[in-house]
Amino acid sequence: MSCEHHPVRAYELLSPIPYLQPALEIPYCHHEKWDGSGYPRGLKGSQIPLAARIFAVVDVWDAMISDRPYRKAWSKEKAIEHIKLGSGTHFDPQVVKKFLLDLEDNDPTRRV
Repeated sequence: MSCEHHPVRAYELLSPIPYLQPALEIPYCHHEKWDGSGYPRGLKGSQIPLAARIFAVVDVWDAMISDRPYRKAWSKEKAIEHIKLGSGTHFDPQVVKKFLLDLEDNDPTRRV
């Protein structure tokens, strides 16, 4: 199974579980991209459920700032720059804006 099929497979595996019904749009649509170039359905902009748009940013953030077997974690600054660069293409610009504001508000090194 290619990686592009995992959202469909996740949907198929999780859909029989009644209490997960309200959240199925997240695993199914979190690889859709704001510009329509994502998968599995090629949804674009507000066609992508809001929960999946939010999760897409958070998922990429977590992947970048976490160590992986194949690479070390990125710095938070590098990850922020990557997310900013994806705003309007990969990510919903409003979600990116809110995410970055929340990061700043919760930064323990921030001076008040």
